[in-house]
Amino acid sequence: MDLSTNRVLYEQNMNSKRLIASITKIMTCIVAIENADIEKEVTVGKEVLKSFGSGIYIEVGEKINFKDLLYGLMLRSGNDAAIEIAYNTAGDMPSFVKLMNEKAQEIGMKNTNFINAHGLEDETGNGNISTAYDMALLTSYAYKNDTFKEIFSTKKKIAKSNTKTYSWTNKNKILHSYDFITGGKTGYTKKAKRTLVTTAEKDNKKIVIVTLNDGNDFSDHINLYQKLFSEYDSIQILNKNSFSLDECTDCYIKNDFYAMVNKKEKDNIEIENVLEKNSNSDYAGVIRIKLKDKLLHEEMIYKNKQEYKKESFFQKLRDWILSW
Repeated sequence: MDLSTNRVLYEQNMNSKRLIASITKIMTCIVAIENADIEKEVTVGKEVLKSFGSGIYIEVGEKINFKDLLYGLMLRSGNDAAIEIAYNTAGDMPSFVKLMNEKAQEIGMKNTNFINAHGLEDETGNGNISTAYDMALLTSYAYKNDTFKEIFSTKKKIAKSNTKTYSWTNKNKILHSYDFITGGKTGYTKKAKRTLVTTAEKDNKKIVIVTLNDGNDFSDHINLYQKLFSEYDSIQILNKNSFSLDECTDCYIKNDFYAMVNKKEKDNIEIENVLEKNSNSDYAGVIRIKLKDKLLHEEMIYKNKQEYKKESFFQKLRDWILSW
């Protein structure tokens, strides 16, 4: 999936529902970032004793920074970290899971259901269910959050609690070996088999790849990146520094936009400017970028208020002087 547009570039059974194991923690991480004070110190509670499988081995009564728990969650796939994150965000696991499923619905994950924050199956064999498409959509959403992206891309982290010093190396092997990888999350259970989400960037091309039940996932991801990077070009459609419109000489946009297209698609890009008439707000309209009638991107157009702001400032300054 193209991270800039959520356009699917390659797929195989992308809507097949499967157990997803620890790539669940991508949702755990972004929900915590959006709903908790991640700079606070937390005290590990007795609920951590429920943890099994992969862990960072925190102990009851230990005091540790919440953000460090997020690093332990993503780099080492700590199930104990997932439990503490859930409890310290929402009070208990069911309440946190509710936040996870609400976020899934909000961003369009139509074939996803979470039952816990860590991704392990329960004693009856039930676990978190999703699809490759939904997990790509989730990662695209989370990737736009700077804090998430920072954690997601970290190769190694040193963290300290009141009793221990931790050294965590990211389990995503290709983050250490493939130059263009910008992040990732591994997963495995006996029922789900190997699951993997990675992101990569090259020459303004930004891609996320998701594989479920893939025993050769690291190699498959690298091979797919090489294939997609060679088949697609990134062309700049919008440049915020040189943006201009004949119909609105004082308008501006806030972002550049690049579209990933192959050779056949380059001539099929369409740009549509829709301006609001008689708008009293800073909003002036929207630019729609389409490829064969498929919407790739929308960019807001704003009115340039610089001259107004300068005049307003000097007016205030004059009024202040005259008031003396």
